[in-house]
Amino acid sequence: MTDNSSELGSRILPSWRDGSTRRAIVDFVESVAGDGDGAVPVEERVAVFDNDGTLWTEKPMPTQLHFIVQQWVAAARADPSLAENEPYRSVAAQDFSWLGAAIDKHYAGDDADLHLIIAALLKLTAGMSVVEYESDVDEFYRTAQHLTLGRPYSSVVYQPMVELLRYLEANGFTCYIVSGGDRDFMRPMTVANYGIPPERVIGSAVGLEYADGEVRYGTTFGFLDDGPEKPVRIWSRIGRRPLVAVGNSNGDVPMLRYVQKHPRSLSLLIHHDDDTGRGDLPYDKGAEEALASADADGLTVVSVRDDWASVFPA
Repeated sequence: MTDNSSELGSRILPSWRDGSTRRAIVDFVESVAGDGDGAVPVEERVAVFDNDGTLWTEKPMPTQLHFIVQQWVAAARADPSLAENEPYRSVAAQDFSWLGAAIDKHYAGDDADLHLIIAALLKLTAGMSVVEYESDVDEFYRTAQHLTLGRPYSSVVYQPMVELLRYLEANGFTCYIVSGGDRDFMRPMTVANYGIPPERVIGSAVGLEYADGEVRYGTTFGFLDDGPEKPVRIWSRIGRRPLVAVGNSNGDVPMLRYVQKHPRSLSLLIHHDDDTGRGDLPYDKGAEEALASADADGLTVVSVRDDWASVFPA
């Protein structure tokens, strides 16, 4: 890469430190968006991003889980008998270790506790219209603050990733969010936080029904958009194999591998190794398999500590 290209990367990705990772990103984008032999038609330039832990912080718990916990606490207060079972027992006691362990077990391939979470989640939304749910989510985003950083969730997006979204779009890419999180929980905030419209948000979903002129949530879970389900949903929603995929966990590995079947591809794995005291503590939990196989899988590992000059918006 030339010195001029390095300077260009610095201007375009100001929150990224100059190094092999940023140069790999800029070299790849310049090659597929340029006029050379490696150029890819603009309609094929698709990029997919995980959300929690990739576009914004997911610790001490994913944002949606914070939203759900508030509702479970209210439900347990209204019906104390609920607190005899999980997940109500833990949230009523303000002990979130069981919930954290359930998420970790999911990433390790054990979904027994996740099924309890989903069952409790379905009780919250059964019969609710999608419009009512969107209003509740909007209110949460307006008022809630990150549990440990004490700042609005809109300010705990990862600034380097927002810059990457803009850089890709400036070079003809269409960017999608592909997350294990609830599609309808993400949609109300993706335009303001990421510049991604709701029709380009792919996520897990509760079954929907139509009644009385409204689309409402049913009593069954549609699908969990994680692991091998991610490539399936990418194809069913986009109809193209992306060139770029970005994730941070074991559940993102199938998506990161899926794009590599394209003749031109870039797979980025965000590694939360930051121990510099900026409020986003290091962790490998839930990403052990992805990190261990990164070299063999041809993943470009993004070090939060070494590759990002800043983490959150100023």
